[in-house]
Amino acid sequence: MNWLVFDYGGVISRHTQAIPAMAARVGAEVTAFEPGYWSERDVYDRGCPDIDYWRAVCAHVGVDVDEQLSEELTRLDIEGWLPTDDNTVKLLGRLTGMGARLALLSNAPSSFGRVAERQPWAEHFTHLVFSGDLSLAKPDAEIYAALFGKLGARAADCLFVDDRQANVDGALAVGMSAHLWTSADDLADTLIRFATCS
Repeated sequence: MNWLVFDYGGVISRHTQAIPAMAARVGAEVTAFEPGYWSERDVYDRGCPDIDYWRAVCAHVGVDVDEQLSEELTRLDIEGWLPTDDNTVKLLGRLTGMGARLALLSNAPSSFGRVAERQPWAEHFTHLVFSGDLSLAKPDAEIYAALFGKLGARAADCLFVDDRQANVDGALAVGMSAHLWTSADDLADTLIRFATCS
């Protein structure tokens, strides 16, 4: 059977709106805090511990981070990524109602993964794969190979959607079908056709 593989951020979820709150917590301007938040993110997504990530981020604004501050920033960060896109969640329900098999492949730290696993939308997925748990991240070929191992599937059995072209290109390079995510409305027909293809 075919597998539909979804990214999380920007596909199931909305992009975070929590950066101003995190900047305010450490007494920094958003314009000073945000570049570090994003520039250090790849290492965090690849398994860097929470406190090491926040120390790296806050070094950009000259703020020391202890365990308590790390926990507060981690909580704010997770909360910022939890709001979901209603249309995407409805599409997930429609697909699972049809018997489609769904998997998630997300560049996300392990701390987020443990919270995400408990969210209502997660019930639609047979497998949830978070980069922080594997010390790998998209668009590296190795993370797609790890996904195939978990699914017991071939690349040709999977259609992947992601809102970042680099990750789509990485999936195509290993032989998956893949599409750049624009919206649930735009891709619903494509996903349904793939899910129902024998």
